[in-house]
Amino acid sequence: MSFVFVALGGAIGAVARYAISLIPVKSQFPILTLVTNILGAVLIGFIVGMTDKKADVSQNTVLFWKTGICGGFTTFSTFSLEAYKLFENKAYGLGGLYVGLSVCCCIFGILLGKKLATALG
Repeated sequence: MSFVFVALGGAIGAVARYAISLIPVKSQFPILTLVTNILGAVLIGFIVGMTDKKADVSQNTVLFWKTGICGGFTTFSTFSLEAYKLFENKAYGLGGLYVGLSVCCCIFGILLGKKLATALG
């Protein structure tokens, strides 16, 4: 049964990611993937923060949100490919900026999500 929860969450997360990718942005810098990864980091931090405090949350609920929605929503493989392409095209400054922002902002996003969960819970 846990596979059903992961699959449903994954479908929702993937559709949400696709919807964000349709926002018309013209830039060499992959801003939409960066935004998606940061939002996913905030969301997973929030989920962890909420479930850490509440022992009565079912494992299937955690799987739905954390593995399903967040796993389907975040785009680390896309991030890796885009970073590779920036470096391959000798856009070293943009590539370094993209990697640095992605890592730092997403770690901060986890912290922010957990803080939000603490404030709301």
